[in-house]
Amino acid sequence: MSHEIVERKIGLMGVLIALVISIGGLVEIVPLYFQSTVTEPAPGVKPYGPLELEGFDTYISEGCYNCHSQMVRPLQAETERYGHYSLAGESVYDHPFQFGSKRTGPDLARVGGRYSDEWQRIHLMNPRDVVPESNMPGFPWLAKQQIDPESTVAKMRALRKIGVPYSDADLAGAADQVKGRSKMDALIAYLQSKRYIVPASPAPAGQP
Repeated sequence: MSHEIVERKIGLMGVLIALVISIGGLVEIVPLYFQSTVTEPAPGVKPYGPLELEGFDTYISEGCYNCHSQMVRPLQAETERYGHYSLAGESVYDHPFQFGSKRTGPDLARVGGRYSDEWQRIHLMNPRDVVPESNMPGFPWLAKQQIDPESTVAKMRALRKIGVPYSDADLAGAADQVKGRSKMDALIAYLQSKRYIVPASPAPAGQP
């Protein structure tokens, strides 16, 4: 029996398993590169501004993704709590993207605008001042860490090389926008940018 030969030769079995997984992966992944909903930004999605970009990097460097996902699933309980489900086109400018399923804390894909900047600042300094039952650690040191403007411009240049549409004007004004700002300012700006307004469906013919 052919299957007995495969089962007795572990090397051959490993090769065949790798082949099957590779074929399955190609069938699943390759078509995505040709779907505009995956490769092009969703309506209203723009590249991060200089301060938001620094906040994105701070979010990653401080490990926020270890407890907070950014992927609202298309389930009624989730869309009622967080809003419209997440779209791939929302994350085309995220390098790396923050889709994930870890939820020690709430999903942050729609957190922008839900709280004021001052609330976010207090929450980051000491979460229990605004959410008594929170087990989130505070990040008070971010208020003392200043952003390096030259580093911000370098990041934007690097991102432009891989397709993020930053213009020369964007690069020229980036340093001034982050000069004198703290990493906490940046993280708050990033969190406030996490919103997506799904365009309303066009009204049926004959209706306003």
